[in-house]
Formats: sequence, C-alpha cells, structure tokens
Amino acid sequence: MNPHPKRDLGLINTAGFLRSFGVGLMGVVLGIYLYRIGLSSLFIGFVIAAGLTGSALATILMSLSADRIGRKHLLVGLSLIGAVGGIALATAPGLPVLAILAFVGMLNGTGTDRSAAYALDQAVIPGLATDARRTWNLALYNLFLDGGGSLGALAAGLPLLLQSRQALPLLSSYRVVFLGYSGLCLTVAALYLLLSPAVEIANGSTLVPFRARIAPENKAILAKLTALFSLDAFGGGFLTDALVAYWFFRRFGIAEHDLGLVFFAVHVLNACSHLGAAWLARHFGLVNTMVFTHFPSSLFLMAVPFAPSFKWAVFLFLCREALVEMDVPTRQSYVASLVGPSERTFATGVTNLARNVFWAVGSGVAGAMMQDITFSAPLLVGGGAKVTYDLLLYRSFRRLKPPEEVTTPSVH
Repeated sequence: MNPHPKRDLGLINTAGFLRSFGVGLMGVVLGIYLYRIGLSSLFIGFVIAAGLTGSALATILMSLSADRIGRKHLLVGLSLIGAVGGIALATAPGLPVLAILAFVGMLNGTGTDRSAAYALDQAVIPGLATDARRTWNLALYNLFLDGGGSLGALAAGLPLLLQSRQALPLLSSYRVVFLGYSGLCLTVAALYLLLSPAVEIANGSTLVPFRARIAPENKAILAKLTALFSLDAFGGGFLTDALVAYWFFRRFGIAEHDLGLVFFAVHVLNACSHLGAAWLARHFGLVNTMVFTHFPSSLFLMAVPFAPSFKWAVFLFLCREALVEMDVPTRQSYVASLVGPSERTFATGVTNLARNVFWAVGSGVAGAMMQDITFSAPLLVGGGAKVTYDLLLYRSFRRLKPPEEVTTPSVH
C-alpha cells in the first residue's frame, strides 16, 4: 500500500486543476483568436478537429502502452507535449503548420478536459487507496477538474485585460496568454514528476507487458459498458455548452455576458454534485446513484424547450446540471471496481475514447437536426438518448456489485 497516498492524490488533483484551467480557458478563446488572425469558420473547425484527433490518438496509445513505459513517465510526457499547442498559437504559423502543431499539442477547444492524461489519472487514483475510498477520491478529483475549468472560463477576459492595462495590441495580448498556457503545461509536468512509484502497477516493482491482458469475463463486461457509455456520450454530444448556449441565445435573445454567468453557475453545480455523488454511492450503491440521479436530470432537460420564459428555462436547466454530473465519479469508480488493477489503464482508455468519439458524432448530428428538423431537437433527442442509456444500464448491471458493496454472509 502506498505510504503517502495523500501526497500522490494531492499532486494528481492539483495537476488536474491546472490542466482543466487551461482547457477551460482555451474553450472560450481559441475559436475567437483563430477568427481574429483571419481563419474562416471552416479552417477554425479544421484546427480544432486536428487537436481533438491528436488527443484521441494519444488516448489510444496511452491505453496500450502506459503500463509498459510507466504511468508517471507518460503523464509527464503528455504534459510536456501539451505545451506545444500554446507555443504554436503564440507564434501563429501558417495554417498547415498550425494544424500539425495543434495535432501534436492535442489542443482542446471543447472547454472540457477529456484528454489522455485525464483517462490515465482515472486508472491511477483507484490504486492509491482502499475500495471504500475509491469513489470519494474520484469525486474529489472531478471537483478539482470542474473548479479549474470554471475559473479558466472566467479567465477568458485576460487578453482584453492585458490590452487595456498593459497597452498591448490585442493579438499580442492573446499570445502572452498562450505562452502562459504553455507554462501551465510545464507546471503540470513538474507536478507529475513528483509522483511516487506507487502510481505504477504492483507499486512500481514491475511494468506490465505491452499487450493488454484482459480476463475473458472482464472483456464482456467492458464491451457492454463501452457500448452503453457510447450511447450516453452520443446523447451528450447534442448537449455541449456551445450548442445549449446557442439555443438560449436564439430562443430568448440572451446576451453573451448573461449566458456566461449561467454557465459559470452550471460548472459550480457540476463541481458540488461530485461530492454529493460520493455520499449517495456510499449509502445507495454506485449503479443506483448513477441511474437515479441521471434519469431525472434528463427529464429536467427535456422540459426546458417547453418552459414559458427564460427564468423557467434556466431553473429547469440548473436543476438538470445539479444532478447530471453525479454519474461521473460513480461511473469511473464502477469501471475501476470491475476490472483488475493491471486492466484499469486499458479499461479507462477504451471507455474514454469511445465517449469522445460518440460525443463528437452527436455534436455533428445535433447541428443538422437544429437546422433541418426543429431548433429544440438537440435537447429532446439528447435527453431521450440519455434516458434510454439509464434504463439499459440499470437493467444490465443492477445486480453486478463492486467489492465494497458485496456483503459477506455471517458464519454461525
């Protein structure tokens, strides 16, 4: 057992907070900056897609090789490579080079941290404490991530602040911010460098072979979970912050500043809900917490298009956001509980990769449905997909308990 679990967990949580701060910042300023340097909407999308493709490829490589080359080494390497993205934006090369560097640097323009490092953190954290603490530790980790993302989004005003306070040209102000983002990546790498050998498989004594070895019974469980998570992520792709903000803007004519406050409140509720999820899971179980918080959140969402006013729509939306993230630490904990310690890297990599792919697919379909079917289609279809996911998950896994929920019969 790790003699200093709090130290390693503290380092991972701090690194996740700083990385998510950078992702939250990029989610707001990246597209605007690319527009300001003269890129069209098509090429802005191309650069963002290049970064997400790089992140997806990194997640695949992480799943297959992290336990062979070492989790700590890979976390440090991913953070160092991430600094390339900020440097690329600061130097503003021509489009082909910028897209290549965005791919290499895994630039994330979604505003949500779903990186290879994020997936690897989920494999490391369960091994740093007992099963009884696993869900709580993952809840704290997600609390730090959402907190960092919220503050990063608020920091999107830094370029304008630098322009007014330091009398810098606007593009120069953006480039200072991007260099700061690269510095943030280097700081994260330095934090990961301080991790103990306990983050590795078998407490660092040996590294597992390159080939991922998954027990046959766990393969079937992992495949079913991955399929269900893909359905959930497909529904989530209809409900990205950008699309929902656009819906509020078009439906009620709400200005960007007011929407910014709404989504700051959203992220605060998301962050707080992780701690509530850990408490509920201890008393009612992981699967029950996942389903019976997620299901009503989808119903709240599907009611939003029928709200008679902006205030009612926001109220229903915030009710949804207070519940919807409760399945995040519980889902991560449940996956970790069903596979062996040496299988966790592969399991978290595969499930996160599937979620990212179907999230992207859902986002693309949502835009077409808004244009060609009905403007509120994403809220209704996305919510419906998530309701279906909840019902299928409960039907398939309600009897499969994690170790901490299995009671041993008394011997008389």
